[in-house]
Amino acid sequence: MTGTRRRLALITGASAGLGAEFARQLAAAGNDVVLVARRLDRLEALARELSAAHGIEAYAVRADLGQAETHRLVMDAVASRGRSVDILVNNAGFTIPEVFAKAEWQRESDMIMTLVYAVCSFTHAALPHMLAQGWGRIINVASIAAFAPGIAGHTLYPASKSFVVKFSQSLDCEVRGRGVHVTAFCPGLTRTEFHIASGMTELMAKAPRRFGAEPPEVVAAALAANAAGQVVLVTGLRSKVRRVALKLLPEGLTRPIINYAAARYRRDD
Repeated sequence: MTGTRRRLALITGASAGLGAEFARQLAAAGNDVVLVARRLDRLEALARELSAAHGIEAYAVRADLGQAETHRLVMDAVASRGRSVDILVNNAGFTIPEVFAKAEWQRESDMIMTLVYAVCSFTHAALPHMLAQGWGRIINVASIAAFAPGIAGHTLYPASKSFVVKFSQSLDCEVRGRGVHVTAFCPGLTRTEFHIASGMTELMAKAPRRFGAEPPEVVAAALAANAAGQVVLVTGLRSKVRRVALKLLPEGLTRPIINYAAARYRRDD
């Protein structure tokens, strides 16, 4: 704590799923929270819930992370309250279940901005304050897909998540000795609204449902790993086994298997 002021956590994609769960657990730990997403009604409802339950301050900021200057608008809103971000959770994300040539470019562009640009821009904006005070926490939500070879469909998703992992590892090398912890959080399939936001409801309904975890347990693991200074966290036994297999087995073997398994989660029409 700095004096008697509570620390401030900013969570992107906080209107549902892992983002909302990060907000709940960070608020329960006594942090004020800034909730960032496009669905303002959901953000405001969650802000009221967290303020009432934990006696903290919760701010809702509507923002479209597909726009280049969004981080400036959000940080200006934080600064207007005389605050700075102590804890940053870059959680917002989605995928596109079409092959690259068929998907609308604007949608692909929005995905790059959300999964890559926003992670970097929010981190760059929040980091100076963290370094100046000698304390900060950054969690970048990646995916087990970061370790997989590229697949047909969801073309940008593994590439984007691989970037998040490498970015987090590089940033950790720069700030590890200065009180800032950086973690790339790589969950497997988790029971959230991710597939709804990505337009995959009908695809997921046809596919086997093998969700290995609920949001509360994976978020708690991510926060604990970040507090301990762990740079890359993969949650779930199945996901951990997959990561090891992808590291040890030749890509010539794993790539066709992964492409075959992933085919049920893309649209070919």
